[in-house]
Amino acid sequence: MTELDTADGDYPVPAPEDVPFPGRIALHVDATDITRRIFRVREVVPVPAPGILTLLFPEWLPGYHAPQAPIELFAGLTVTGGGAPLSWKRHAVQVHAFHVDVPDDVAEVEVRFQFLSPTDSAQGRVLVGSEMLSLQWNTVLLYPAGYYARQIPFDASLTLPEGWKQACALAAVDSDGSTIRYETAPLDVLVDSPVFAGRHFERVPLDDAGQVHLNIFADSADQIALTPDKVAPHRAVVEQAEKLFGARPFDRYEVLFALSEEIGSIGVEHHRSCEAVTLPTYFTDWEGSFSRRDTIPHEFIHAWNGKHRRGEDSWTPSFDRPIRNSLMWVYEGQTQYWDRVLCARSGLWTPNWAMQAIALTAATHEARAGSRWRPMSDTTRDPIIAARATLPWASWQRSEDYYSEGSLVWLDVDTRIRELTDDRRSLDDFARAFFAAEEAGTCTTRTYTFDEVVAALQDLAPFDWVRFFRDKIEGKHDDAPLQGLERGGYRLVYRDAPSDYWRNAETLAGNVNLTFSLGLTVDTQGKLEEVLWEGPAYDAALTTGTTILEVEGEPFSPDAMQSAVATANGPDGRVRLKVRAGRQERAVEIACTTGHRYPHLEPIAGARPRLLEILAPRR
Repeated sequence: MTELDTADGDYPVPAPEDVPFPGRIALHVDATDITRRIFRVREVVPVPAPGILTLLFPEWLPGYHAPQAPIELFAGLTVTGGGAPLSWKRHAVQVHAFHVDVPDDVAEVEVRFQFLSPTDSAQGRVLVGSEMLSLQWNTVLLYPAGYYARQIPFDASLTLPEGWKQACALAAVDSDGSTIRYETAPLDVLVDSPVFAGRHFERVPLDDAGQVHLNIFADSADQIALTPDKVAPHRAVVEQAEKLFGARPFDRYEVLFALSEEIGSIGVEHHRSCEAVTLPTYFTDWEGSFSRRDTIPHEFIHAWNGKHRRGEDSWTPSFDRPIRNSLMWVYEGQTQYWDRVLCARSGLWTPNWAMQAIALTAATHEARAGSRWRPMSDTTRDPIIAARATLPWASWQRSEDYYSEGSLVWLDVDTRIRELTDDRRSLDDFARAFFAAEEAGTCTTRTYTFDEVVAALQDLAPFDWVRFFRDKIEGKHDDAPLQGLERGGYRLVYRDAPSDYWRNAETLAGNVNLTFSLGLTVDTQGKLEEVLWEGPAYDAALTTGTTILEVEGEPFSPDAMQSAVATANGPDGRVRLKVRAGRQERAVEIACTTGHRYPHLEPIAGARPRLLEILAPRR
């Protein structure tokens, strides 16, 4: 019997120490089985000492802000040493930990397993299609407990289907047919350097120095319909970001960009790359997909805000240590503010589209009731609480509102700095002072605290920033934080026709958004996607998941819904529906006294148009 077999209880998982791991781990991933979508893994792990070796599957992942490791897709673990099988046991509570009993005469162990990537979206995000794949190294490795991630070197290699190309922030140092060998990298850098690979591929430089590239993978070659006018605004994102944030905190940067219906959508930041999967028609229907162009700016901004500079409690030494997210309203909230700005400054959006997007955010938070009971600070825990699951009453429960509500707070900060300094200073100055790399091209992470954020703002514009943020972030509110809009020269208004941005977002989402008239959003088949807490549809006892069968006595259609709302105004206005929830069918009437209501921004007469000034490109 082995030591593991006779143990009374679980061995503890060693805490990470900032000491070098003795040796390099060889990791090979075979990704050729794209039909069954199985990644097959082989690792050779040096053994520091005989006895119990604890191997960990990465759990707490930067960029996800939560323990989102898909351990349920890990299978087939075998461990051998000196040619003989070794026994292993999973920790009873820390299920990402595996204890291996290593004999005295074994200097290294060979670890084999499979990562069974989803074959259907019901199992998780689909990573492998017939023409491309997305590989995140954290799903295909185990690492020894007891060390900081930066102290464990890996020699990684990857075998792809014949004829496929790949892109990764790690340099490929060798290739043998379809097998790519990457530069040696510490575990934290490896996990931060995913791979996109596929059959249809084009690589485009986004700067003159050749340090930033757009790597495009597609389901078919014709989807990569690049023209100079489509590349130009992506290049301008890089230029405008550097003008905004200052010295680059990376030596190279790879935008991993997939146009696909087969693999699941994603937008995740990394220090020297980002992952983005979007519509197959991103380039072929350039005008018809414009509302989805904000992903690349958002993730690129994170190289400065989120990767180079990060809230102190969002950094951990290894992937088994919990992440805390108290400053996510800086990490994500300010990034969402800047991504709207960079979309306009780069030309990915017109200034009007950017203002229309901001109007939608403002109206959404004006309509939602959740801030009455739950402060925005508490939503920073939602990546752990809800893991981005669909909620029955999102407008009341609140989800990760530190993104969108946080962006409104930072608009308030920007316009307030401008007002306090007679428009000599702005949040641009904060961004450059706070996020710039100390030396261009260095890939380091520097953490910050709430006090440091406040001090940097205080240097720009003396003000009681502590009280300001305590109110905005920790306080409960009946109203949305719209003061920044008004100080920016605009007010939120509602009209009976949607903006161009609204129409485009609605079309791409495949729904009819009647949030500000009926208090609901419904898909094109009649299924309710969201019901606004205490809105008209809520008052009619409708819920998410209910199906609308008839509208004013006619079979449901999006046009019928739009027409019913358009004609239902005045004090006695009603929209009459027949709905089904489960097996129950019933007739309902929803009060609709205003007809259609769509959010827009309207200039305030005589006010300085600071918002337009914010959206203008930097020269």
